[in-house]
Amino acid sequence: METLAMILANADLVLPDRVMRGALHLEGGRIVALTEGAGVPAGAEDCGGDLVMPGLIELHTDNLERHIEPRPKVKWPHPPAILAHDAELAGCGITTVFDALRVGSLPSRTKGNYAEYARGLADEILDLRAAGVLKISHFLHLRAELCSETLEAELARFAPQDGVGIISLMDHTPGQRQFRDLDQLRTYLFGKYGFTEAEFAAHIADRQVISARLGAAHERAAVATAQRLGARLASHDDTTAADVARSAQHGTSFAEFPTTLEAAAACRAAGIAVMMGAPNLIRGGSHSGNVSAEVLAQAGLLDILSSDYVPAALLGAAFRLADLWGDLPRGLATVTAAPADAAGLADRGRLAVGLRADVIRLARHHGHPLLRGVWVAGARVA
Repeated sequence: METLAMILANADLVLPDRVMRGALHLEGGRIVALTEGAGVPAGAEDCGGDLVMPGLIELHTDNLERHIEPRPKVKWPHPPAILAHDAELAGCGITTVFDALRVGSLPSRTKGNYAEYARGLADEILDLRAAGVLKISHFLHLRAELCSETLEAELARFAPQDGVGIISLMDHTPGQRQFRDLDQLRTYLFGKYGFTEAEFAAHIADRQVISARLGAAHERAAVATAQRLGARLASHDDTTAADVARSAQHGTSFAEFPTTLEAAAACRAAGIAVMMGAPNLIRGGSHSGNVSAEVLAQAGLLDILSSDYVPAALLGAAFRLADLWGDLPRGLATVTAAPADAAGLADRGRLAVGLRADVIRLARHHGHPLLRGVWVAGARVA
């Protein structure tokens, strides 16, 4: 992508602590200056008072899986699926993504089974990235499924040169965390797989046996792999203070989607950043019956937003937080500076001299964000 010197002028620049009318100067893929005032230098793009802010940073999205399997049992070729996913994110203002790929499979089961795919898909992402054909920055996020048969073997296939940025500890054993409420699990499995009551009971027993036999070893392997690969560690669906204490012992950087107020409060006490789903905030509650993102936001216990399964939700949810808190920089930091800090990305997430020129321009239409431009390392991509 070609990067030219340019100026976004007469814009409301969203800085870490304030909004300033001014101009953002970009050159060589970096921010080279910020100047105050409404003037429009010759050759600059007149933003007409639009907001200019850092590009969005997405730490956990299942969106790519939706593209490679657009309908149940319908497989789509991976390269065009990755390119479509990439273009969709760019069109939503997301300039950096950690593509969440599940590691840990259940190939021997007949109901609710799932096969390995992460290593092959990661190779395809990395090949497209090396070819320079992706619009935005892509990193790898391995979702380590502890209640599985193959986790250790799958993790062993990744090396430091793959640049895995995040490993999250996922435990979907029935009766705990996201599936602590078995009625919610029943609704999910009956709807997705057409389970009968007998199959549901057998499923619970089977998964609990797998967890008892392999869960602890898989947890140790995932934590050790994060250390081996230099990846940030994330917990997932923490429900109790004991869950959070375990996460803290592992050196967790952030907690994905804690399911209770108790867990979120324990994360804050432990210095673990709390990430919640933007769809939860937009919809007004969790689709799984867990704590709502708005409750955590009102309690001051929400640090990061993730689009999860709806990329377009990320920017709108950040503005909803800004309105709720009465603080635009704070609300927008949940999708820029805060995820950058959690992932250890010091070169982006803020409008500051020397950082990457990953920026977006937008207005608000009846309260909703309306994107007008997206730049990655100074090159316009949407």
